[in-house]
Amino acid sequence: MEKDKALSIVKPHLTEKRYIHTIGVMETAVDLAKKYGYDEKKAELAAIFHDYAKYRPENEMKSIIIEQKMPKELLDFHPELWHAPVGSYLVKTEVGIEDVDILNAITYHTTGRPNMTLLEKIIFIADYIEPNRNFPGVEQVRDLVKTNLDGAILQSLKNTIIYLTKKNATIYPDTLYTYNYFIKMKEE
Repeated sequence: MEKDKALSIVKPHLTEKRYIHTIGVMETAVDLAKKYGYDEKKAELAAIFHDYAKYRPENEMKSIIIEQKMPKELLDFHPELWHAPVGSYLVKTEVGIEDVDILNAITYHTTGRPNMTLLEKIIFIADYIEPNRNFPGVEQVRDLVKTNLDGAILQSLKNTIIYLTKKNATIYPDTLYTYNYFIKMKEE
């Protein structure tokens, strides 16, 4: 699917601010794909659709999680996480994208997972560092990604975990598993 067609499909599902974010993620993902030797078109497509379900009603996302037998524990955590796996499902069923690499990159772009593929890493970190993001620690991660993709992911996970603990918020297990995975990889 061409970029313009993909953008025209996703745009009605996003606010203007989220569409601008999506463009930032797309451009960042393409740059990272170039840098790290990955298929730029696949990175572009995954980035365009990464937030496809961001503004779906919570009851619709909850129904999809249950009907599609997605991990039940998702329902025990903030609905902010739901749009990633639900988005992957909807991109497949509504848009017709069946590329498992793209769908997995959408699924895991908020939590990560141990042993992420290169595309999953690119979308995960592009979402975190795209140019419109502005929060404590993002510049450090932007600098790190220039030389160390895994190091940037680990730092972003540390930042996220610290942020959530300061808010007394729950942390989805996959985020902790991903953090532990990258810590162990660093030690090896």
